[in-house]
Amino acid sequence: MDRGLHFMFCVVTTVLLLRESSQTGAMRNDDAMIKANGLRGPEENLPVLTVTTILEDPYAMVRSAELEGYCIDLLKALASMLHFSYKVKVVGDGKYGAISSNGNWTGMIGEILRQEADIAVAPLTVTSAREEVVSFTTPFLQTGIGILLRKDTISQDMSFFHFLAPFSKETWTGLLFAYVLTCICLFLVARLSPCEWNEPKNEENHFTFLNSLWFGAGALTLQGATPRPKAFSVRVIAAIWWLFTIALLAAYIANFTALLSSGSEQLTIQTFEDLVKQRKIEFGTLDGSSTFYFFKNSKNPIHRMIFEYMDKRRDHVLVKTYQEAVQRVMESNYAFIGESISQDLAAARHCNLIRAPEVIGDRGYGIATAQASQWTEKLSVAVLKLRESGDLDYLRNKWWESSCLHSRERWSPLQPQALGGLFLTLAVGLALGVIAAMVELSNKSRHAAGHVKKSCCSIFTEEMCTRLRIKENTRQSQETSGRANA
Repeated sequence: MDRGLHFMFCVVTTVLLLRESSQTGAMRNDDAMIKANGLRGPEENLPVLTVTTILEDPYAMVRSAELEGYCIDLLKALASMLHFSYKVKVVGDGKYGAISSNGNWTGMIGEILRQEADIAVAPLTVTSAREEVVSFTTPFLQTGIGILLRKDTISQDMSFFHFLAPFSKETWTGLLFAYVLTCICLFLVARLSPCEWNEPKNEENHFTFLNSLWFGAGALTLQGATPRPKAFSVRVIAAIWWLFTIALLAAYIANFTALLSSGSEQLTIQTFEDLVKQRKIEFGTLDGSSTFYFFKNSKNPIHRMIFEYMDKRRDHVLVKTYQEAVQRVMESNYAFIGESISQDLAAARHCNLIRAPEVIGDRGYGIATAQASQWTEKLSVAVLKLRESGDLDYLRNKWWESSCLHSRERWSPLQPQALGGLFLTLAVGLALGVIAAMVELSNKSRHAAGHVKKSCCSIFTEEMCTRLRIKENTRQSQETSGRANA
């Protein structure tokens, strides 16, 4: 009897424990699902904000039935700092926010005005028109208006002297000056050095000025040239010139290769003025976007021409979504005018796209809230703290990472500053060569002064004058010998 009661007691206890365990597990699973959606348990008693956003890569994207992206990560960081929960909803009409024909606001701005959402966390540009109806926080991203194009639609034929492009005009001028100066130093040092020219009255110097020019040009083409230097001073100058030319040729070849692969100098459309002047490529922007109204309200003549072009052809050149714009640029002769930061992402994701250099209308993306909202100032301070801590830069690098980053680098001619150390090394080498030649000549003058019983300075001066006026002395000796023979 006792055994039966004991057995029944164990069974009942086991059942109760299993039931309690299953209920606890279910509660934990429900709590995990709530937190995954940005909500916290009711015991935490945190305010819940309804957040509206728009699906745009990389700001907010649907992956595995969940939202992720730059704005989602930003929202998580803000919620952690300000201690609030949130529910994210995608804007119903898929628009950012503009005034419709009936005077009502569309998109995310309209949802905030209708109190369907508390804040909008999205690539929403801060404009004066939007600022009149909602409040914006400090911008979390800076951008501007740029031109997105396909590379093969804006290429042009290379110039006839395209091979000169790797170096700037200043660099070529410096190279020419270095070449002439080196050849002059070779010519002078070869005349001054007694090791290169022992008897200036009786023998001929091989390093004439023309031969020096030929010697320097041979080194520039990595070809050996005669005459070959014998004196230490001449060899110092020759060696430093060879080193200079090798480094210079390496820089030229590397920059010329980068020039041919980048093709950045071939862009026929560099500015918005270039875009207006051409007739080959159509251009447009997002219908109802802040970019469209920027050109509409601008008083710049070029900007007015762009607006008139888009307004007359709005059914053909204006696009509904950013994805449609990128696809149209890739498939046709179409240039998309829009936010430069989004265009940089498109150029990184699609290696055949490129953004033109000019960017106008500096602006920022901000978080929109209702006017007089208590969250506006709190969110602004939180955004500033994230910027100061480097978290915003981290998010930018995280979501803008691409395998095409190398193709976005802007090529430019090599400036003299990049070769400053090389030119300085050449100057030091030339100075050392001249000093070595003077030392060699002074040593010979000192030995000669002991034999002829003259001062070293007078012999040194005579030797220098003789070597630098060798043609005149040779002519005088030839005239004297000719008179004697007569």
